[in-house]
Amino acid sequence: MSIRVRRPRRAVITVVAAIMLSLVSAGPAMAYAPVGIVHTEHVKAGPYDVTLGFSTWPIRAMQSLDFTFVPAGGIAGKSGSLLMDGPGVKDDEHVTPLVRHPRKLDSWGLDVKSLNAPGTYSLGFAVDGPQGHGEGTLPGLTVLAQPGPPVALSWLVGSLPFVGLVVFFVIAWRRTRPGRQALTI
Repeated sequence: MSIRVRRPRRAVITVVAAIMLSLVSAGPAMAYAPVGIVHTEHVKAGPYDVTLGFSTWPIRAMQSLDFTFVPAGGIAGKSGSLLMDGPGVKDDEHVTPLVRHPRKLDSWGLDVKSLNAPGTYSLGFAVDGPQGHGEGTLPGLTVLAQPGPPVALSWLVGSLPFVGLVVFFVIAWRRTRPGRQALTI
């Protein structure tokens, strides 16, 4: 009697193909687009000069953008808070600790943040570091009205394909009437 050993070629090839596919597709997913700063403002926060960067200018309501906050000399050894005030700021968003921007690691920042209402905002800073505590404010930051059509119209147009699909299924169901057809053998 001979024992025959089967080699699991297909399984090995499948596992290797799956690993290669995941490695090839992970490359673009791990690549971050750089933060493009198109406008900057400077604020004096006590002994610190803070440069604010905006990825979109002028700022419009409900439009996502990146905010960066860079104190002179970098963020190493410093901590800070952002004090935001304006018509679209909720009470729980008023004071936010400044953390590293997820795509621009050499600065503090907010990634794809949107301001929800047009009007005049102020951005205040509290920075603590080797030179002590400092506070400063950028007053009069104007946020324009939302770009594009009104939100209700956008939702209406966007939901039309779904409504059409529901109507199609209702018509198809009524024409075929499942459960009412005679059983033929």
